[in-house]
Amino acid sequence: MTDKDMNDAALEALFEHARAAPPQVPQALMARVLADAQQAQITPRSGLLGWWRALGGAPGLGGLVTATCVGFWLGVAPPAGMPDLADQILVQATVADDITADITSFGWDDSEEG
Repeated sequence: MTDKDMNDAALEALFEHARAAPPQVPQALMARVLADAQQAQITPRSGLLGWWRALGGAPGLGGLVTATCVGFWLGVAPPAGMPDLADQILVQATVADDITADITSFGWDDSEEG
């Protein structure tokens, strides 16, 4: 495509010509690819070993434990920029019956004028 004068119509004509005769994959190659893919798949198992393999083994369990710990930690001690939702619910429930007014959008809507 070194021709600088080619416009969209000429380019579309080239694409149309390419679409008219798409390349065909040989059947022998497709059979080999499908056989390799079938061989690479993990056979499903039942019981604890099947659960362990579906989870991803030790790396999968490590990621799951890490995500659980981080989620628990953020729920217990949220960062300073994010108000504690559980504390707002507990304090508001003891102070007033209407708790929805103060906990919308984690308090971020308090700074907006409107």
